[in-house]
Amino acid sequence: MLKSRSSSSRWPTTPHGGGWIPHGYHLAPHSHPQGQLVYAAAGALATTTERGTWVAPFNRVTWTPPGFVHSHRIYGKTDARLVAVPADRCGELAAHPCVCAVSPLLREALLVLTDREEVRPGAHDRLLAVVIDELAESPEQSLHLPEPRDDRLRAVTDLLHADPGRAATLVELGRTVGASERTLSRLFHTELGMSFHRWRTTLRVHHALVHLTNGWSVTETAVECGWSNPSSFIDAFSEVVGQTPGRYQANLRGDGP
Repeated sequence: MLKSRSSSSRWPTTPHGGGWIPHGYHLAPHSHPQGQLVYAAAGALATTTERGTWVAPFNRVTWTPPGFVHSHRIYGKTDARLVAVPADRCGELAAHPCVCAVSPLLREALLVLTDREEVRPGAHDRLLAVVIDELAESPEQSLHLPEPRDDRLRAVTDLLHADPGRAATLVELGRTVGASERTLSRLFHTELGMSFHRWRTTLRVHHALVHLTNGWSVTETAVECGWSNPSSFIDAFSEVVGQTPGRYQANLRGDGP
């Protein structure tokens, strides 16, 4: 039986359920024999595997298949919901960790699964089938930040992780780490599957989500994360997240639809 949501400020110890988790909470790397969905009904969380980091605000859900070592970090006070997917059902979902959009139906099913005790036999299994059906139709979202293996490329991404707002060009970063712009550009595409600009934009959006969740203004967030003006930040954020920073904050406050 699924366990109902706890009010404690600890990561749930059962495979199903949830609780309010404080900002900054970190769950060390671990794995599960079953698949796991983690949904932040409020707040935001990051999930990290050897393939990189995924950030999931309230309009995204993180999927981790069985056997993948992963860790979680919480940003802002977060209402974290966990749903375990039996191994024999995981073949219907992606074979790799990812973040998917949360439709209104998927959100309500996740909330019911983690909020209510099962009243009628089989009710939770039927709801889980709805969740799997919705996820199977939901496109993967672009909040994945892959991490490199090449030492030269890792030196560059480490610099940007330390200061996401750093305005250095790839040429300038290459000089710092001793690699040419051409080499680094090739490595971004071959190792990470995206351009330098796209990778840095995604990194900045990750940090922007954290700042917005913590109550920073759109302008403060834009400046801190390296955008030259709020308009360019709003455009980039909207492209990656699927809504404007203002709408994201309104939904955090419960003012959104």
